[in-house]
Amino acid sequence: MFENLTDRLGSSLKNLAGQGALTEDNIRDTLREVRKALLEADVALPVVKEFVEQVKEKALGQEVLKSLNPGQAFVKIVNDELVHTMGDANDALNLATKPPAIILMAGLQGAGKTTSVAKLARFLQEREKKKVMVVSADVYRPAAIEQLKTLAGEVETNFFPSTGDQDPVDIANGALEEARRRYMDVLIVDTAGRLHVDEDMMSEIKRLHGAISPVETLFVVDAMTGQDAANTAQAFNEALPLTGVILTKADGDSRGGAALSVRHLTGKPIKFIGMGEKTDALEPFHPDRIASRILGMGDVLSLVEEAERKLDK
Repeated sequence: MFENLTDRLGSSLKNLAGQGALTEDNIRDTLREVRKALLEADVALPVVKEFVEQVKEKALGQEVLKSLNPGQAFVKIVNDELVHTMGDANDALNLATKPPAIILMAGLQGAGKTTSVAKLARFLQEREKKKVMVVSADVYRPAAIEQLKTLAGEVETNFFPSTGDQDPVDIANGALEEARRRYMDVLIVDTAGRLHVDEDMMSEIKRLHGAISPVETLFVVDAMTGQDAANTAQAFNEALPLTGVILTKADGDSRGGAALSVRHLTGKPIKFIGMGEKTDALEPFHPDRIASRILGMGDVLSLVEEAERKLDK
C-alpha cells in the first residue's frame, strides 16, 4: 500500500532534506511536488489543498527556519500533518455498554463486508477476549448467509442462522435475544450491500438501525476506490449515524488516497484497515504508523506487535 505515494514524496523530500537552509523558493518547489504526489495518489482535492496550506504555514514558521537541520524539520511537519489528516490517534471500538454491544456493518456491494465481519469477530475474540456472535441480515444475496456461516466456522465464532425470506429487522431482533440469552459480549450484524442512492434500501437500513440501536455503526469501504471511498462514506453518513470506517483491500491499493481522504471528508475515524484475504488480516488503524509507512520510514511498532502475538516469548 502507498508505494506510489512513498516513492513520489520520498524523492521530493529527499531533495529538501539535504538543504542547509530552507527558503520560500525551495519550500514552494517541494510543496508543488507534494501536491502532485497526493493528487496522483487519488487524494480528494479539498484534502490536498488544506494539507499543503497547513504544511506551508508551519514550514515558513520561525522554528523550522532556525532549526539545526531545516530539511529534517520539514519532513517532520509533513509527517505530523499526515497523521493529523488521518485522525491523530487510533480510535478504538467503543464497546462500553450493557452487553451485548451491537456492531452494525454497512457498505456498498463487493466492499468486503461479510469477510470483515468474520475478521472483526476473530480480532475481538483473540485480542479483546470477547464472546462474539455474528448474524447476516442480507436477505438479497442467496449465498450471503451461507458465506457468513462458513466464515464463522473458520474463525470459531457463534453464528445465528437466518433465511432469505425473513425480514432483516426480525433477524436482528432474533439474534439479539439469542445473544442476550447466551451472555454474548458482542453481536455483529452483517447487512446487504446497498447504494446510497437506493432509497428503499437506505430506508431499510435506517429501520434496522432504529430497531437495534447499535453502539457502533461501521462503514466498510474498498480502499481501491480511492477518493470515491470518501464520497460514498460521506453519503452514507448523511443517512446513518456512522461511528467509524473499515478500509478493506488496502494491500491491493498502491495509491492510498482513500486513507488520506476519508477522515477529512466525513469527520469519521478509520478504525480498522484490512490488509489481505485471510481472517487475521485486520489491523487497528494507527495514523502515526501509516504516516511512517507513507514516508518510507517503515512501521516497526506493528511488526513488533505481530511478532509478540505469533512468537512464543
